[in-house]
Amino acid sequence: MRRITTVSAAALLCLVGASGVAEARPTSLYAPSAMVFTIVQGDTATDTALRASTLSCAPTASGTHPDPAAACGALHAAGGAFDRLLAAPDPQRACPMHYDPVTVTADGVWQGSRVAWKHTFSNACVMNATLNGNAVFAF
Repeated sequence: MRRITTVSAAALLCLVGASGVAEARPTSLYAPSAMVFTIVQGDTATDTALRASTLSCAPTASGTHPDPAAACGALHAAGGAFDRLLAAPDPQRACPMHYDPVTVTADGVWQGSRVAWKHTFSNACVMNATLNGNAVFAF
């Protein structure tokens, strides 16, 4: 009886060793970077969306953004710090001094980290003057 128990235990160990252990492996060598950008009329992200665009930067630039390669390049240059995408407004551009807020948002994952960012401008003219030449919000 003892011999049967020993053989059964040895067989069980062989089966366990043969089956292996499932190993967690990433499906890609790239950290995920998939974002949704919106331009909203109002001062909260839940107001009426004027425009929206999707962007994925890894492993290649893609999405509904009109120039995903330039947008991904701008995000990489900013190191994923979305406040760095905001420049001082163009001093040569005159904007009216009325409050009609416009909010830009970025939601999703940037290089594996969750992002929920927003910035509100006093009006569309100030937004355009501040984001002039910014590839990320050029949609």
